[in-house]
Amino acid sequence: MNAVSAWLTPQTAATAAFVMVIGLTIVGALIAVGARNIFHNVLGLCVSLFGVSGIFLFLNSPFVALMEILIYIGAICVAICFAIMLSEPMYLPPPPRNKVKVLGAAIGAGGIFVFLGLLLKKTQWTAAPERSTDWSVTTIGHYFLTNYALIFELVSLLLLVAMLGAIVTARGGRSKP
Repeated sequence: MNAVSAWLTPQTAATAAFVMVIGLTIVGALIAVGARNIFHNVLGLCVSLFGVSGIFLFLNSPFVALMEILIYIGAICVAICFAIMLSEPMYLPPPPRNKVKVLGAAIGAGGIFVFLGLLLKKTQWTAAPERSTDWSVTTIGHYFLTNYALIFELVSLLLLVAMLGAIVTARGGRSKP
């Protein structure tokens, strides 16, 4: 009994749990990238994101870990599953691409990339410990509803646009016989 308790220290258990979380994240990512079935890709993404939430727990951020599970696994992965179920089968030939739309999308994406690059370059970044030492759920909620209300609303708007895009894609995806 003494030999087992000497071997199984809290540090050893924490290291073993961390290695399992990292392994879960990597295995999920490999499934997400390497599976031949698109539904299995989404399930691998869910497993990988669950591992990432475990990493957030190790970083002593349970709020971010819970949001990772609720938002990314609970909402995004489920929305991807619905998009898969409602889209056209993969064996049908894809429609030809409109070159004007592709060019417009490339110009728009390039413009956004340049804008975000300039924004990142000109922003004065302060480290989190310099801004505040209290990062409890109450403090994060206070920041979301006061200092970062615009960012919070933009993220909710982004999720709304993503859901509307999924609905529009799903409605136009199935052709009537």
